[in-house]
Amino acid sequence: MNNPYFNGYKTYLQLEKGLSKHTVDAYLNDFIKLLHYLGEKYPNFTIEKTDKIKLRNFILWINEMGLSARTQARIMSGIRNFFSYLVEERILDKNPVDFIDLPKIGRKLPVVLSLEEINSMIEMIDHSSPQGQRNRCMIEVLYSCGLRVSELVNLKRSGLYLDQDYIKVIGKGNKERLVPIGSVAKEHILLYSREVRSHQDIKKGQEEFLFLNRNGRQISRVMVFYIIKDLAVRAGIQKTISPHTFRHSFATHLVDAGADLRAVQEMLGHVSITTTEIYTHLDSAYLKDTIIQFHPRA
Repeated sequence: MNNPYFNGYKTYLQLEKGLSKHTVDAYLNDFIKLLHYLGEKYPNFTIEKTDKIKLRNFILWINEMGLSARTQARIMSGIRNFFSYLVEERILDKNPVDFIDLPKIGRKLPVVLSLEEINSMIEMIDHSSPQGQRNRCMIEVLYSCGLRVSELVNLKRSGLYLDQDYIKVIGKGNKERLVPIGSVAKEHILLYSREVRSHQDIKKGQEEFLFLNRNGRQISRVMVFYIIKDLAVRAGIQKTISPHTFRHSFATHLVDAGADLRAVQEMLGHVSITTTEIYTHLDSAYLKDTIIQFHPRA
């Protein structure tokens, strides 16, 4: 495949989305279907110029194949992931799939870590090393503030209002929001800044980014994924873990403790509260799974 985005998209699906090989292959095939359709229908097109009209015509095309609503939704999920990748890479400002109606199917509940599992991952960190102190700080901020990984790696020193217990993040669509930060995460930001970051040789143009790699440059999303995946494996956690798991855990723990759903929506930066409402279903799902697993007559 000679599309310039193919390999980057494949890495995005494998690492940041944490998808299985089977799902990655399916999504890549869906991406190829879209390229084939656009190439046939719109000569000399560029993928960056794909709009909702072209996508609606693509949906009609796959509908004419007689595919089920679930299969069509799966295909469009792969296409949505591709354009999300382009947004993450700042190639596009908005995801064109967000502006079209898609076949509706049930939503999958997200993976959530318990507090004990989070603590077990933290115990695997070598706090004596500079990278270890940085990694502890990143995990505390992810869990304390419910950030997306892109919001974490783009967090800037000018966005820290620690004396007011807030940080400013840039979310989807370049929307700014203020998020409260807990005392533990704040303490680790101060510790990392004082003990590690202040002693680094920071490259020109990277001075504003809070989290840096050992070369003094902004840490990448892929590196954050590798760090968290490694900690989960060493902690013996069998779940499929990514940086986004801490965001799910943040929201779930707040909702389970009785937090107002609207407040959680604001902190997560969700446009619609229906997106946030999925976290209200997790507790009952957990109870059901527990009964199935442990009850002698389940």
